[in-house]
Amino acid sequence: MIGAGVFAAFGPAARAAGTGLLIGLVIASVIAYCNAVASAQLAAVYPVSGGTYIYGRERLGHWWGFTAGWGFVVGKTASCAAMALTFASYAVPGPWWVQRVVAIAGVLGLAALNYRGVTRTARLTRVLVATSLTALAVVVVGIAVGGHIGTGDLGDWQAGGVYGVLQSAGLLFFAFAGYARLATMGEEVRDPARTIPRAIPIALFIAVAVYLVVGVAVLLAAGPHRLAAAPAPLTTAVETAGAGALAPVVRVGGALAALGALLALMAGIGRTGLAMARHRDLPGLLAAVHPRYRVPRHAEIALAVVVSALVAIADLRGVIGFSSFGVLVYYAIANAAAFTQPAPDRRWPRWLNVLGTAGCLTLVAALPLRSVLAGVVMFTVGLTGRWLVLRRRAPATASE
Repeated sequence: MIGAGVFAAFGPAARAAGTGLLIGLVIASVIAYCNAVASAQLAAVYPVSGGTYIYGRERLGHWWGFTAGWGFVVGKTASCAAMALTFASYAVPGPWWVQRVVAIAGVLGLAALNYRGVTRTARLTRVLVATSLTALAVVVVGIAVGGHIGTGDLGDWQAGGVYGVLQSAGLLFFAFAGYARLATMGEEVRDPARTIPRAIPIALFIAVAVYLVVGVAVLLAAGPHRLAAAPAPLTTAVETAGAGALAPVVRVGGALAALGALLALMAGIGRTGLAMARHRDLPGLLAAVHPRYRVPRHAEIALAVVVSALVAIADLRGVIGFSSFGVLVYYAIANAAAFTQPAPDRRWPRWLNVLGTAGCLTLVAALPLRSVLAGVVMFTVGLTGRWLVLRRRAPATASE
């Protein structure tokens, strides 16, 4: 969560709602909390790889599980491309083709790291998060002492209206969606029934606090109109505030934050792909686990290839909405699954699951039309493909 989202998502959110993006941020955080406690409650009972793909299968049925898993894998694969492009845009602000090459190199390098196991992934993630937080602190302090901020830059809180605020919440949700990574990697967590329900809400609260502080700072520095037009919103905010000397620090922080987010995304997608392959919802080849490093080696390799291809053709701004669509559907199913849990397995009240489901579906509907259409097509292709595969398997199963 303390990754590329905080460096990239404020621009699209400002275009949707102006200063109202702060309201959208609060809405996104409330819905994210509902999703986080649902995921934590489910992970305590089902501490296996796969996250909501497994929870949906166990609590709601195989089709619901597949829908969640498909939305996660496809949506988060698009997020990987967005993170790689964000990394390159901060690291090498040069020709587009150079940025694409650097982005692909980043994807392949992190894939090699993931291939060697989660312990190394966790260690590097700590370094990247610490560096990102340091860079964000420099941004906030630089804006505060730059001498060119004022409330007059905040603009119109009514820009975009209610629809714009909800759309900004959906776009900002893209930046929050890392809190369930522990759940998707449940098999590799020590004492998951105790660790996961504690870690997920704590991580979310830290991220919300950071985002609110940074959001207010960049709006005071640059105003919503400059943010909306900026490819690197935090760099623009620092330069506008009169602290341009700190821009290199922001660029380094943005690049490393994107690497951190990409690292976590690739680990989570690989584990969900492993779980789906085990249940024959993805090709069985993806279920192979490395005998030494205990990682889904074929899933990791396939992901690196697909993300590299997307990086070559993707548009950074467009994939944020597309990713949000898939992930919001994923968490709507997580809330619905948590709602069905019996009292002995519950840690939080059911009304949070109802609020989470309704909130996710509302934000899905409020996303940009292009993202909604792409998301509908994505799910139609996945569900139709599964139906055709199951129909083809049926005669073979009957003959056996």
